Amino acid sequence: MILCHLKNETPDTSDYSAAQIDYAETCLIKYFDWEKGHTLQPIYTEVPIVSEQWRFGGTVDWFGLIDGTATLLDFKTGKGIYPEMAYQLAAYSHLITEHNVAPLSHQILRVGRDDEEGFEIKTFTTLSRQWEIFKHCLALYRLQRGGY
Repeated sequence: MILCHLKNETPDTSDYSAAQIDYAETCLIKYFDWEKGHTLQPIYTEVPIVSEQWRFGGTVDWFGLIDGTATLLDFKTGKGIYPEMAYQLAAYSHLITEHNVAPLSHQILRVGRDDEEGFEIKTFTTLSRQWEIFKHCLALYRLQRGGY
C-alpha cells in the first residue's frame, strides 16, 4: 500500500484477507506519520535493476530526494531493523550506483504493523562493510547452488 501510494496507484487487495488488509492499512498509517515530516521527490519507485558485473538483481523500493538529499529508502515491516536488512540495502545501493545514480544517504524505514508499533528509521552514510558481507553471502549462495 505504501508503494502504491508513492506511485499514485490503487492497490489491488482482492487476494488478501481482511486481517492482511488491516495490517497493511496500519502500516500505511504509520508511514503517513513519518512522511508528514519530510519532502519526498521520487526518482525510482519499485524498480528492478540488474548488476552485469556482479550478476545479481533486486528491486529498489524507492530512490529520490528526501528533504533535498539523494536517498535510497527501503521499506520494512516487522519487530525491528536487523543487520541482514543493511546487507540488502548495500546491494541495492551498489545496483543503482552501477547505473550512474549515487545516493548520499541510505535509509531503512520500518513501519509498524499494529497500534503498539510506530515507525523506526535507520540511516547509513556508508555501507562499505555491509557491501563486503553481501559479496561474501553472494559467493556462499553460488557455492551452495553448485552442489557438493
